[in-house]
Amino acid sequence: MVKRVVVGAHYGLRDWLMQRITAVIMAVSTVLFLIAFAIDAPAGYTGWKSFLSHSWIRIGILLFLISLYLHAWVGIRDILMDYVHPTGIRLTLQVLAIVSLAIYLIWSVEILWGN
Repeated sequence: MVKRVVVGAHYGLRDWLMQRITAVIMAVSTVLFLIAFAIDAPAGYTGWKSFLSHSWIRIGILLFLISLYLHAWVGIRDILMDYVHPTGIRLTLQVLAIVSLAIYLIWSVEILWGN
């Protein structure tokens, strides 16, 4: 009988869980957003401003966007690790992805809570 020895820190489990959890958060958020949109469908700028004046809507959208950015990061990182073999290029692309996603997050907060 061959006994398998498990070694390593199981880094893939954390990423797998993050992909699944963020996907569930995005799916639930989408359904809730569609329900809220169906109940109070905004029309025009003032309608959207009124719709987004509810804190729970803005928090839900922000939670969705944070999940989206984390989900995107894991996917981008995995693709880069699988297909970009030169370490310097891969690291540069990963840093660019992180910076881009951080800028998108800051921009999202500014859009949701800006004047």
